[in-house]
Amino acid sequence: MTVKECYEALGADYEEVMNRLRKEERVQRFLKKLLDDKTYALLSTSLQTGNMEEAFRAAHTLKGVSQNLSLKNLYVPASCLSDCLKERREYTEEVETLFEKVKEEYIRTTEAIKQL
Repeated sequence: MTVKECYEALGADYEEVMNRLRKEERVQRFLKKLLDDKTYALLSTSLQTGNMEEAFRAAHTLKGVSQNLSLKNLYVPASCLSDCLKERREYTEEVETLFEKVKEEYIRTTEAIKQL
């Protein structure tokens, strides 16, 4: 799978990321770094333990990373979760629903990246 095919499969914005990073090799290198990034694991753990402040920071970081890589499929749910967690001090059904969307897109994204 090429980088462009990966972006197309995810519904992400290939043209935008190429305008930002200029070279496919650079885009691929940063995408592969996402596989080793611990932010998603921190988000998941923080929500499980009820550390909403840490969960907010992790969701916000995931939102920023996905935005920088033009992974709109992950950015949108991460942004919604980050916005929700900004005001939340407890784990609610809304948080759970939003996290499930992030989880689904994160898994889909990392699986596509593994195919590069």
